[in-house]
Amino acid sequence: MKIRSIISVLLMLPVMTLVMLVTVSGPLDGGPGSDLPELPPLSELIPYGDRPDSRLLLSVLDDGDVSGMSMELFLIGAVAAEMPAAFEPEALKAQAVAARTNVMFNITVAPKSRHPDADVCTDHTCCMAYQSDGRLRERWGAAYVDNIARIITAVTETDSALITYDGDPILAVFHSSSAGKTESSGNVWMQDLPYLQSVPSPETADQVPGYITSETITHQVFIDLLTAAYPEAVFGSRVDTWVTDITHNSSGRIDELTLGGVRIEGTTLRSLFRLRSTAVTIRLTANDVIFTTTGYGHGVGMSQYGANVMAQNGDNYKKILTSYYSGCELIKMD
Repeated sequence: MKIRSIISVLLMLPVMTLVMLVTVSGPLDGGPGSDLPELPPLSELIPYGDRPDSRLLLSVLDDGDVSGMSMELFLIGAVAAEMPAAFEPEALKAQAVAARTNVMFNITVAPKSRHPDADVCTDHTCCMAYQSDGRLRERWGAAYVDNIARIITAVTETDSALITYDGDPILAVFHSSSAGKTESSGNVWMQDLPYLQSVPSPETADQVPGYITSETITHQVFIDLLTAAYPEAVFGSRVDTWVTDITHNSSGRIDELTLGGVRIEGTTLRSLFRLRSTAVTIRLTANDVIFTTTGYGHGVGMSQYGANVMAQNGDNYKKILTSYYSGCELIKMD
């Protein structure tokens, strides 16, 4: 069943009581900014109107409980959790469309077996991050009204917009920042999707905090971590033989390398040593191993900092999304 038919059915469902609406009129007692003037409820900040996102009801798994809320309310909490509110408006809009698309991908293309009773969950390792309105008030304090207004605008001005490939919502994954190029999904996960291919990304060290970082561990820690995962690994007296035969893929990230005689993938290296990305160089000194990484995240799909740079350069959210998701089309849900 194509997306338009499914959406038509969902929008005909009777309106039910929404859970997790604004019940807090100001910062929580004892939290940051608790002495600030009372802030308006979220319902007063969202523009009045009958929008598809406000009518589309979702079942959301949050902290073990499944509750109902509109797509619009969920996206406000998701965008606020996933991207800095200070980012450019068009970058925030791109994030809102990506988040909406992922929800609809879960509903129409690949429902999550981990939570069959919920359309989406708030675990970022499964679906996406989400923060409640009360938590956002705690987090932002006096900046709450300005920040939430930026998020609301991004959600409402892209109302019902989806990224599609061959008529269906895509898996619109994203990451924090890339090292010149994004990564193809087949280099990270088992499935190589046609719309998740390596493309240029414009961010640099001048625009991204912590873009290039170094982490140093001792030889012993390096050996212990590797041998715990690969007991067959062997480290001789010559340090220059410990890390060999490094190969890179077309995005410039490590594809494979040999550590202590064991051949492993770059993604395994990142997981094993908890590195920020697979765009990494490795240097061994007399006593230490130094990892220097560029960018942050798995590298697949939209780079959030790259999207922000594109927006600063004048690109709108549609250009941002079609640049990162190859061969895709933006549509509006009926």
